[in-house]
Amino acid sequence: MSKKKVLMVVEAFGGGVLTYLEELSKSLSSNFDIYIAYGRRKQTPTDFKRHFGEQIHFIEVSHFQRAISLKEDVLALFELRQIVKQTNPDIIHLHSSKAGIIGRWGLNGNKRPLFYTPHGYSFLMEDASKLKRFVYWAIEKVSAFRNCTTIGCSAGEYAVAKRLNKNAELISNGVDTLEINKIMRSQGKSTTEEKSVVTLGRISAQKNPHMFNKIAERMPECNFIWIGDGELRGELTASNISITGWIEREKAVAILSTAAAFVLPSLWEGLPISLLEAMYLRRLCIVSNVVGNRDVIQNNINGFVCESTDDYINAIRIATKSEGRQLASQAHNDILEKYNTIKMSNEYRQIYESHLSN
Repeated sequence: MSKKKVLMVVEAFGGGVLTYLEELSKSLSSNFDIYIAYGRRKQTPTDFKRHFGEQIHFIEVSHFQRAISLKEDVLALFELRQIVKQTNPDIIHLHSSKAGIIGRWGLNGNKRPLFYTPHGYSFLMEDASKLKRFVYWAIEKVSAFRNCTTIGCSAGEYAVAKRLNKNAELISNGVDTLEINKIMRSQGKSTTEEKSVVTLGRISAQKNPHMFNKIAERMPECNFIWIGDGELRGELTASNISITGWIEREKAVAILSTAAAFVLPSLWEGLPISLLEAMYLRRLCIVSNVVGNRDVIQNNINGFVCESTDDYINAIRIATKSEGRQLASQAHNDILEKYNTIKMSNEYRQIYESHLSN
């Protein structure tokens, strides 16, 4: 009996979304035939296919791009329709805003189950003007009435989705703990650098490099590392900040595993994979009070949720103390219980199969 086909559609094919799709696709591949229609970004690794394995099929959408462009978006829609015609999937799952808008309006959700995961709603972007955010919200509001099920990747994102339309489900992001264990074994024994503070992601307004720089300036005794690169790297001016650029995931995990603290001062999020990885690696997680971050980190229970520069600094200073280690240990346990790919893939398999049987 042949497997049902799932077509994953993603324009933002890099960073945490790429890692999420890698882990989800591999975990679902025994039950479904997985195709990924993707757009290429600067942070998309050139050798990304080797991480997924031969069982995953890839089709590049050449006209996918991050910026809004009527011409390119229409061309991307035609490409996507052609891909659907060629692959004839049983399920289509759209990931992130661009694919979510184009896919919901350009594809027919009445012919086959259609799903959409925002991975951070665009109208939550704090660097956009109020007018632009309202436009993004209006587009999402109208699009939510298309025949499509929204799947929130965190409790906060799910709550926002439910306010847009009742046709929403919650499946929290998870990380592949077995893969992380494999990476750690390959790296050999590592020791914690007590004065090392790490973050990970694109150096963009979303990840708030301005705050990261402020913290570093006030803690000259610590070494701050930004794993990633981006258009706002010029804001990281403190002399004690190192920028790795885009590096292989294995190297990123190795650096993360030796840090005393993982700091994520984001202005908005979905549910960052880097945060879940840091939790599993027993790094003290110190995050901003936004959707996604506060959904998994509970202040002074399994990490710290911060409002000010002083909050971040005070939290970093206890990272290697017994209190910090206890919080990090609780965060690790939360991954084992709630935020892993076994739980995540089982929930996706169940929701896919339930829609196929309707």
